[in-house]
Amino acid sequence: MRERSATDARDERIAAAAGRARAFSAKQRVMLAVVPRVVSGVIRLLGATLRFEEVCAPGVTVGDRIAGPTVFCFWHRSLLLAAYRFRGLGIAILISRSFDGELIARTVERLGFMAVRGSSSRGGSVGLRGMERAYAAGRICAFTADGPKGPAEVAKAGAVQLAQLAGAEWVGAFELMAERSWRLRSWDRFVIPKPFSRVRVSWPVHARAELAAVQLALDKAVRLAAKPEHRG
Repeated sequence: MRERSATDARDERIAAAAGRARAFSAKQRVMLAVVPRVVSGVIRLLGATLRFEEVCAPGVTVGDRIAGPTVFCFWHRSLLLAAYRFRGLGIAILISRSFDGELIARTVERLGFMAVRGSSSRGGSVGLRGMERAYAAGRICAFTADGPKGPAEVAKAGAVQLAQLAGAEWVGAFELMAERSWRLRSWDRFVIPKPFSRVRVSWPVHARAELAAVQLALDKAVRLAAKPEHRG
C-alpha cells in the first residue's frame, strides 16, 4: 500500500471543494443544514432495532472482514440499510454531485463513511481518481452499481473501472434484504425497513473485474439473500 503524498492530499481537498463548490438556493441550504442531521439520527434509531444476518456463498468471507483495500458494489435501493450496517468503517462511496447526492453525502459522512463526489454521468473521472486514492489508502470502496438514476438493477461500469485502474483482482457484490419493509415509488423502489425487521446481508462469490461478471454477481446476491442456505 503506497503512502499518501502531499500532492494526493492536496488533490483530495481540491476534488472535495470542487464537488461542493456550487450555488445552492436558500431553501437548499436549509435542507443541507437540517436533513442530514435528522436522517442520520433516524437511521441510527431505526437501525438499532434491526437484526442483521450474514449469508455467504461457500468459501466466501463477509466483505467487511476482508483486509482492504477492496471493491464492492450493491443496488441503490439498499442504501439506507447499508448506511447502518457498515457505519463507522470509513468506507469510500462514490456519490453524485447533484443536490440529492449532496444530501446523501453529508448524511453518510455523519455515519462514518467517506463520500467521494462524482458519477458515471457527471464528474466521473474526478470521482474515479478519488476512489483510486481511497483504494490506495487501504479503504473498502463501495459503489451503488445502478446509481444515481438507474435503470434499476442494471450495473454500471464504475466498480469495474476502479478495479481495473487500481489493479484489483476481483469485485465483490452484496445485497441487503429486509424481511419487512416499505418501498418508495422511486426509480429504484428504495427500501425502508420496518422496525425490528430481520435483514439478510448476502455475499456471493467474487466476480472478475468485468461488467457482465459483476452484473451476474449482483443478481446472485439477490437470490442468495432471498433463499439463504449458507450463514456467515
